[in-house]
Amino acid sequence: MPDKVLITGVAGFIGSNLARRLLAEGRYKVAGLDNLSWGRKENVPEGVGFTRADIRDEAIGPLFRGVDVVFHLAAKNCISDCRADPQETADINVGGTVRVFEAARRAGVRKVVFAESSAVYEGTAIWPTPETEERPLSFYAVSKACAGRFAEVYRRDRGMTITGLRYFNVYGPAQDYRRTVPPVMSAFIIRLLGNERPVIYGTGNKRRDFVYVDDVNDFHLLCLNDPRTDGRTYNIGSGVNHSVREILDLVGELLGKRAEPLYRPELPGEAETTLADIGRAKELGWAPRTDLCAGLRNEIAYLEREKAAGRI
Repeated sequence: MPDKVLITGVAGFIGSNLARRLLAEGRYKVAGLDNLSWGRKENVPEGVGFTRADIRDEAIGPLFRGVDVVFHLAAKNCISDCRADPQETADINVGGTVRVFEAARRAGVRKVVFAESSAVYEGTAIWPTPETEERPLSFYAVSKACAGRFAEVYRRDRGMTITGLRYFNVYGPAQDYRRTVPPVMSAFIIRLLGNERPVIYGTGNKRRDFVYVDDVNDFHLLCLNDPRTDGRTYNIGSGVNHSVREILDLVGELLGKRAEPLYRPELPGEAETTLADIGRAKELGWAPRTDLCAGLRNEIAYLEREKAAGRI
């Protein structure tokens, strides 16, 4: 009997890629929920038992029955949007997460794997940054750190098995380019494909740790099958970082297009540098395996198809 996996945020970037990977493995029954506020129904692969639902709704409880593992990925995750509406940010990222934990507990789910964020390291001056170094500054980061505290209490007080994943800058096909401030890679690719000048917030010297979505999914599978991941928190990054300007130059080289960027004021709440200490994850035998150029080529191919289909 295959394991039944439930993914919240299944129509989003990481959720849809995870669903596709699990189905390709051939041993998992996959269900998912999403309220489609940012996720796209067309992202959900055929074979997923999809329900349109909001994680804040108490009615989600029955969706957890018979589920072995929950991947809780649904969130409000654009830093600028979270800053504009802190109340909704807390409602979704804290209240919604507690609702998911409680539904999983009541249904007897074996394990919950939930998305924390590398944003909890915003105020650090330690690089590479280990899991023990939390310095959240923005509304988004604080909401994720707070959800992490609830996870600790559910582990201790309710005996639940909950694993936290602190994703760094995940990229790849289906990356959400419709956000108020899109991720730099998709933003640069789309602007250059349209023969427009890309936008850089600040000087372009901020450095980011980028990790390809397939490598993230490799770790998701470890969480499903390796009990050593139970109840722990892991950085999921590449352990290498690049400046925003370096990424623009590389995208331009791969597309054969050059354009001088438009410089805009810094975005509030963003870290100057992110760089993951991935030693804890590597102890399990995991390591990122996708070269940055190869990953970018895949994302470019996806966005070219989206453009050809008239979706961007």
